[in-house]
Amino acid sequence: MNMNDLKNSKAPVSTVTINKNQFDAPTGNIYEAISIASKRAVQINSEIKKELLEKLEEFATYSDSLEEVFENKEQIEVSKFYEKLPKPHALAVDEWLADKIYHRNTAKDL
Repeated sequence: MNMNDLKNSKAPVSTVTINKNQFDAPTGNIYEAISIASKRAVQINSEIKKELLEKLEEFATYSDSLEEVFENKEQIEVSKFYEKLPKPHALAVDEWLADKIYHRNTAKDL
């Protein structure tokens, strides 16, 4: 997932009610559907966190003095951008409902 995907995502930023029947339709089991979406949310969160840390690393200053804390305007803008993004769970639910998450039940494959 890249930044353009996150910017163009139709995932809601606020709370939205989802039809249970629509959510569990691919699996037939609400618990399995939630488990799949939550695992995808963890993946998305780690990707976003990795990108954010890489961008913030560019602004890092390594000094031993505890003098004045320098606020970098670009660093603040990067942080604000990431704060405004939809939350990972909302992105995962959006992907699940759009049938963009591959899943399979290994127990049924046996």
